[in-house]
Amino acid sequence: MNRHIRSRTARGIAVASALALTVTACGRGEDAGRSGDAAEGAPSPGITDTEVTLGITTPLSGATAGPGTCTVAGVKAYFGKKNAEGGVEFGDGKTRTVEIEALDDTYDPQKAKANYDQLKDDVFAMTAGLGTPTNRAWLDAAIADEVPQVLIMTGDPIFSDTEQSPWQLGFVPIYQNEGEAFGELLATSTAEHKVAILAQNDDYGEGYVEGFKSAVEGADNIEIVDELTYEATDTSVDAQLTELANSEADIFFNAMSVTPLMISALQKAQQLNWKPSWFLPSNTSSPTAILEPGGAAAYPGIYSVSFSKAPQSPAFAQDPDVVEYLAALKEYGDYPDPPAFPHCQWSWMVGATLEQAFAEMTEPTRENFMEALRSIEGYEAPLMLPDTSVSTTEAGQPAVSTVVAQKFNGRGYDTVETFE
Repeated sequence: MNRHIRSRTARGIAVASALALTVTACGRGEDAGRSGDAAEGAPSPGITDTEVTLGITTPLSGATAGPGTCTVAGVKAYFGKKNAEGGVEFGDGKTRTVEIEALDDTYDPQKAKANYDQLKDDVFAMTAGLGTPTNRAWLDAAIADEVPQVLIMTGDPIFSDTEQSPWQLGFVPIYQNEGEAFGELLATSTAEHKVAILAQNDDYGEGYVEGFKSAVEGADNIEIVDELTYEATDTSVDAQLTELANSEADIFFNAMSVTPLMISALQKAQQLNWKPSWFLPSNTSSPTAILEPGGAAAYPGIYSVSFSKAPQSPAFAQDPDVVEYLAALKEYGDYPDPPAFPHCQWSWMVGATLEQAFAEMTEPTRENFMEALRSIEGYEAPLMLPDTSVSTTEAGQPAVSTVVAQKFNGRGYDTVETFE
């Protein structure tokens, strides 16, 4: 039986119900141009009887272009296939094609905000974009404009707090969920462990560390011996690796989001002859894009967490979901190569989740879409691993709040229940 892990740290967040969300949104000034018309069933921008347009701002160039490109490819592939089959059936009885407008923000918050401003009046909703600082850059604007900012690729809890963010919903597990999963896995060990931590100096790193520490608290056999940070704009973490290696820790918890830095960190530790077991976030644990060039085979164990099937894993080579997804990714997603980053799978799931919401929409309005989106429970989206699902009704949680712990096997990952 796979591990089913939920964050304890985020459950206390008070949230409004979907009904209260609608009342609040429609009562905010009764703007006849937005909420007032929409409340009467007039179509919101970006949707007609035959078509709905979704916007994405994400890094398509620069250091994070790999995963950023995937956030567009997966959702384009999903709806490209649906469009070719005749379109998506909505709850109002109409069948619509789904069009995607994606702009490059290079992982720059200012560019992300400019992209949002360019798209907001022409798209029905914004979705799938990668990054915490880039999504935060236009969070307040989306709330003020009453534009859905949903199923985005950030684990920042603010996007799943409906009181603070009534027009938002994250897709991937919040940082605390993943960090806690690592801590719970390590806590299954009865051996003595020394842990070194390197974390990104922002909400991303803080969230991972918070979750990890909460799970190992009280474990007498686990000691955190050193803890350092780095900036997301840094070009090297060699100094931090050198100091952490001196700790002689046998576990390295590396809450890092930048692909080139993760590769160089794996390489540097080997140069220092420091070979601990590694815990890597799901978004920087790609076997082909990170672990292979980083020389991960040199370490006793590389652990991560996941909620999606990995196409490169032999266990899923003939899986029907994977076969269908890879064919569509190549034909409709402009992505001919095997996906190196899990974000391609995640955005395919985003497409499937959006279709679930569209099927429940009875009016072509953003308000009705948000109600429908927040009513999904226990949906096993294509490519999901056993014991994981999409649920959008839990207070303070994103669409996916469950993950399973995994260990790198040289090509892909195997699900594990205990630390080995």
